[in-house]
Amino acid sequence: MTLKQKIIMLICSLALIAGAPLFAKTKAVSVAVFVPGIVKGNPTYELLVEGVQEAKAQLYKKGQPITVKVVEGGVNQGEWQNGLTALAISKKYDLIISSNPSLPAIAEKVLQFAPQQKFLLLDGYLAGNAQIKTVGFNHYEQGYLNGYYAALISTSTMKNANAAYKIGLLAGQEYPVMNDKIRKGYLDGAKAVNKNFELDFRVLGNWYDAAKASELAVSMIKNNADVILTICGGGNAGVVAAARENGAYVMWFDRPGYSYGKDIVVGSTEVSQKTACTDSVIAFVEGRLEFGTSEELGIKDGAVNFAFEGVPSAVSADIIQKVKQLIDGVKTGALTLSAH
Repeated sequence: MTLKQKIIMLICSLALIAGAPLFAKTKAVSVAVFVPGIVKGNPTYELLVEGVQEAKAQLYKKGQPITVKVVEGGVNQGEWQNGLTALAISKKYDLIISSNPSLPAIAEKVLQFAPQQKFLLLDGYLAGNAQIKTVGFNHYEQGYLNGYYAALISTSTMKNANAAYKIGLLAGQEYPVMNDKIRKGYLDGAKAVNKNFELDFRVLGNWYDAAKASELAVSMIKNNADVILTICGGGNAGVVAAARENGAYVMWFDRPGYSYGKDIVVGSTEVSQKTACTDSVIAFVEGRLEFGTSEELGIKDGAVNFAFEGVPSAVSADIIQKVKQLIDGVKTGALTLSAH
């Protein structure tokens, strides 16, 4: 037996004596992504899934495997609790991730049946529950950016802009964040351009009906709304079609939507949902995620921004400059945007 073989045998013997395996295999962390809706066509949920997959890729490079299961809960909000409960009581997942303002309250109900389950919930708020971590975004600031830009477009010389001081907002459903943050911020942003601006606010009633969304958008356009912010999931396509056929513009929310309607989608805000999700998943796996706490990220954090890349060439440099100045003002503290 050679000296090298003797050394290898000695190392193996010592490992066995110590009661530890020579090569330890890292256990995979199991993650479930519960999508309260459908992924495709919904910017928020696309970013959520992309964020988890990015975390998986980064962790793999560090030698820490994770498994990811994506479950679509469908568009019926009444079924979300049952879907989330089924995942939790299976006890298969170290962490369940989701994103929706209504999810924290639903997760608390699910914990009655699965008290040991850990939840990471984005785009929502809840503090004080030791099983739940929430990471939200300042949707008032985001709505304000959309409204400010929409009003600048509406008062411009662009071909679809009319003389009326009116913009539109079509929401999939009404919920506290929509009514108290997004809707209010959108109108406040418009009024910062001209105090006479009014808002035509409509509710689709679901997150998928493009035909009905188109009908509502046509009605809004006929009511002199020349720029419409659409936040209605699969219904967004109907708004773009109505704007194209009836001479209006569309604003997007959460991630750039310019590819959905060339020269019709004229502006978009974006949130760092993907980055926040990636960072939070990595922190969980590494034992750094603080449950029982909540964060709200905004313009100052770089988590709420305007997507300048992709803006149609018809939008003037002056409009772009004014929006950049607004963002810089918030970042420097010279300007404070508050829903109160």
